[in-house]
Amino acid sequence: MTTTPRAGALVLFGITGDLARKSLLPALYRLVEQGRLTEPVVGVVRGDWTLDKVRQRAREAISARLPLDEKSFATFCELLRVAVVDYDDAATFAGIAEQTDGLGYLAHYLAIPPSLFTTVAADLAEAGLNERARLVVEKPFGHDLASARELQDALTRSFPEERLRRVDHFLGKDVIEDLLTFRTANTLMSAALTSPHVRGVQVTMAEDFDVADRGSFYDAVGALQDVVQNHLLQTLAFLIMDRPAGDDPVAMLDAKAEVLRTVRAVPPDDYVRGQYAGYLDVPGVKPDSTTETYAALRLYVDDERWSGVPFTIRAGKSMAAKTLEIVIELRPAGDRPANLIRFRLDPKPGVTFDLLAKSAGGDGTDPVAATLDFACLSGDDVRAYMHILEDAVTGDPHRFSRMDIVEECWRIVGDILAPAAPPIVYRPGTWGPQEADRLTLDGRWWPLENAPE
Repeated sequence: MTTTPRAGALVLFGITGDLARKSLLPALYRLVEQGRLTEPVVGVVRGDWTLDKVRQRAREAISARLPLDEKSFATFCELLRVAVVDYDDAATFAGIAEQTDGLGYLAHYLAIPPSLFTTVAADLAEAGLNERARLVVEKPFGHDLASARELQDALTRSFPEERLRRVDHFLGKDVIEDLLTFRTANTLMSAALTSPHVRGVQVTMAEDFDVADRGSFYDAVGALQDVVQNHLLQTLAFLIMDRPAGDDPVAMLDAKAEVLRTVRAVPPDDYVRGQYAGYLDVPGVKPDSTTETYAALRLYVDDERWSGVPFTIRAGKSMAAKTLEIVIELRPAGDRPANLIRFRLDPKPGVTFDLLAKSAGGDGTDPVAATLDFACLSGDDVRAYMHILEDAVTGDPHRFSRMDIVEECWRIVGDILAPAAPPIVYRPGTWGPQEADRLTLDGRWWPLENAPE
């Protein structure tokens, strides 16, 4: 894969949508504020949206997330343009051509429903807006391996693979990228994190809130496809992969693809799914829905470093706490409790070592927690999208997901995408179905600090 040129403009489809409101517009503003984005931003809209209305939308979105400096916002507004299109009429894409005339290479960013990806790509091609341009698409990229390949075939008719970028905003999080750095740059960590020393690894992405007003979207996806197949497998890759030989972005993608090929496909017996009580009452959810709001699975990595180590992953909504954490359990010394290494990704990024020290005035041992906070790192979505959007403009591919990586992630979960049994109902405010305990060593999940009585 070669890096394509820096874009002369960012064409943002979905500028009036929810993702833009929550993350993209605040991220773009912050890039402008820091002088990292000076190119025009062309917002693609439908209906009666005007430039003034888009600017007002941007003001509301930015001020809801960040302190708004009027001078910086005025600069941002000067960069904003609007092109009105009808996705059912390719001729209307001439409006984008008018707004980008003379700006050179373009970066088209599709923050729109996946059902529109192929339509927009074809319309851009018909309008001649694909020749000197790259296409950036938000997740999901398909709903299984076959559909991902179908989407790939459709998009590459208009944009070749080297000019395609697939967004998983977890790849833009500083704290996720630091997993690779912290493990490989420190001799202590590199030596300890191997199968002779590691008994098991657990990844938890728990949310203490429910589906809320996203019922229609969530019911068609579920926890496995929404966060496990993409976010958490990408996070796992940073933990288990080898550091590339060089700093070439392609080398980073190659290393990630190589390690994901060593991850076994998850068998149905190593998968437990749940649904929180009350989910069926959410507007937009089908009355007889079997969509999971909780997914737990166990997998293995067939390479020398991690051979035989069980990795357990869980993700769920309406759980006991909000946390994103990786816990590595080391093999215990004799009958003493095991040491734990906790990578705290969100909130309060950092690492905690649960160690043992001599008891005061006795011959036993007491647990001691040694904590290091990563104050300079962030798991914030706005900051993650700053990286993603800047890379979309510059052409740097390393924070995006390549097609072979997408295929490996779908392969890993392919056998558990359509389970026959319904999900197990669990009570909101808990850690999910107790049946998932069988996937862990000793039937124990970490973190447990916030576990209910």
